[in-house]
Amino acid sequence: MQFFRPNACFVGRILLAGAMFAAAPAHADTFTLQGSTTLSNRLMIPQRKAIEAASGHNLVLVPNKSSLGLQALFEGSAQFAMISGPLDTELKTLQTALPNAPFDRLRTFQVARVQMAFAVHPDNPLRTITRGKLRSILQGKVKNWREVGGSDLPIQLVMVREGGGVQASVENALLEGGKIDAGEAIRVQISSQVVKIVLQLPGALGLAQAGIVRRAEAPELALDEPIDQRLSLVVLGEPTPEMKSVIDAVSDVAAKVLE
Repeated sequence: MQFFRPNACFVGRILLAGAMFAAAPAHADTFTLQGSTTLSNRLMIPQRKAIEAASGHNLVLVPNKSSLGLQALFEGSAQFAMISGPLDTELKTLQTALPNAPFDRLRTFQVARVQMAFAVHPDNPLRTITRGKLRSILQGKVKNWREVGGSDLPIQLVMVREGGGVQASVENALLEGGKIDAGEAIRVQISSQVVKIVLQLPGALGLAQAGIVRRAEAPELALDEPIDQRLSLVVLGEPTPEMKSVIDAVSDVAAKVLE
């Protein structure tokens, strides 16, 4: 009688298959994340596969804006809200639209911080500004670049539409939660559009993430103290172990790839 003798290659394949089976998660959930285009475009979309591999779970991404992500969380159509600004600022609008929502059950997990930038046109000679002077511009007290050392041109603010994390972060850092009130601002959908418009308008001042401004090689105003934008995941109630693994994976990947 002849006995089967497995060769080394065959044994190696069996051991490898066994190791892969042991390493695979016992159960992979699918989670929907909705909200901030900043967090989605800067991290979640380009690094989705890495985050899925690290967490062992599948992700469905719905980028729109922070406030809509929180609304989806309350409606049950998402398990995570992606926000790119202070939660308290985002809630001010939602508390009017959804007065009976369980706001006290929200749990926020910061996964990254990105620096803010204030883009200007290349013809604008100004390259530095204090927080105090920038605050006066955003409050509408200063309306011409000449008043802060620039050219004799009216200041035209350019920023993402209402509800975006950039505006919320700037308002929280400079205006103590008050609203920007600098006349008729030009509103766009995403930060990359802010920079494109600023490069066409000599009097423009654009609010955007530093990475976007620098990749476009647009001039920016250096502040005496930089402003950071916090990128966070928000859940309703305490996260399950599976949800916590997603949060940890996003945070770990962000630490490796974001500026």
